[in-house]
Amino acid sequence: MAIATIDPTTGITLKTFDAHTPEEVENRIARAEAAFRSLQNTSFEERARWMHKAADILESEADEVARLIATEMGKTLTTAKYEALKSATGMRHFADHAQRYLSPETPVPASEVNASNLHVQFDPLGVVLAVMPWNYPLWQAVRFAAPALMAGNTGLLKHASNVPQCALYLGDLFARGGFPEGAFQTLLVEGKDVIPLVDDARIRAVTLTGSVAAGSAIAEAAGRNIKRSVLELGGMDVFIVMPSADIEKAAAQAVIARLQNSGQSCIAAKRFYVHEDVYDRFEHLFVTGMAETVAGDPLDESTSFGPLATERGRQDVHELVRDAREKGAAVQCGGEMPEGEGWYYPATVLTGVTENMRIYREECFGPVACLYKVSSLQEAIALSNDSDFGLSSSVWTNDETEATEAARSIEAGGVFINGLTASFPAVPFGGLKDSGYGRELSAYGIREFVNIKTVWTA
Repeated sequence: MAIATIDPTTGITLKTFDAHTPEEVENRIARAEAAFRSLQNTSFEERARWMHKAADILESEADEVARLIATEMGKTLTTAKYEALKSATGMRHFADHAQRYLSPETPVPASEVNASNLHVQFDPLGVVLAVMPWNYPLWQAVRFAAPALMAGNTGLLKHASNVPQCALYLGDLFARGGFPEGAFQTLLVEGKDVIPLVDDARIRAVTLTGSVAAGSAIAEAAGRNIKRSVLELGGMDVFIVMPSADIEKAAAQAVIARLQNSGQSCIAAKRFYVHEDVYDRFEHLFVTGMAETVAGDPLDESTSFGPLATERGRQDVHELVRDAREKGAAVQCGGEMPEGEGWYYPATVLTGVTENMRIYREECFGPVACLYKVSSLQEAIALSNDSDFGLSSSVWTNDETEATEAARSIEAGGVFINGLTASFPAVPFGGLKDSGYGRELSAYGIREFVNIKTVWTA
């Protein structure tokens, strides 16, 4: 794939970039290693000043950055600006809380281990490689960069090839904030060049957000090199609705849950399990709400959601819908490939989805919902867990017993009761099974890329 900005509303290539040469990559790794030797000796207070300044810069340029995001991957201006501002908020969170998250701890009294003094401290690892996706081109990268830099690590960003301008913006942002030269750099390289980077001994850890196949390749390379890794991969998130829920609110939020980022989100709800007692009512409200939304120009502030980011992505979505239809699924709305330029796809609802259809198990990265009727919470949970993925979930009930059971039994990294799955700087984020391992954000995330060191004194 070329490293290029391609307008998803037209398919026209707006700008292309040359990949960095091997010599340029080598220079950037060397600068990152040199910057680490400097950064690890700075104080939390100094790093916090730089991080706050970078956040201020990002916030002041939010409108400009939003237009860049919308142009490169099709997110609406409103949601793109929200992403930019959320990224600034995340940067400020780690500027303000990193020292507390990484303060030395005394796990037990020193006397219990025959010591006069005992503590555990958290030291930075060094250069960390981040392989990031296009769907949240700022937030995904910042939720790695902010904690990594505040911990004293340096970062190298290999971003998706279709958002090079967002990548370059991030490469400059932290330097403009005051971080040492080389502390955070963008690598314009192709996907095939990532594994040799993981093999480089100077890169001490790697994090990836992306597909299961990409995550498996990174995990294999990291394991071969005995190197720390964090993976945030796909999701088949569920949206469960029980009779005690506010059905009107649940249906309205279900539309948002499926169409956020044009459906191109790992944590967008994809499987909707609705109790039979309220199924008909929910189906009517949900299908009506989905059908009333129209994809449009992301630069038009009245647009509900924009095009898909890539032509290949739209084709993959349509192939899943076509396979389901051919095998007997009913299309309640949408489901047709639009004519004309751009990579648009309509909001689509499928019912009658069965195990022999690909979309039953494969993640659909677009605005397509699968709606199922269930007879009990237990059936909904069993179906939820019948998946290779386990990222997050949303459960709608006003029955405390049901909420407790769902939180205990759903196999996922998160369970959101009466609300949409979301990521917050102060809350750990991640999954299990094919959704990956490790955690981002919060104290748990910042501790992924530190050496947990025991200091024992006789």
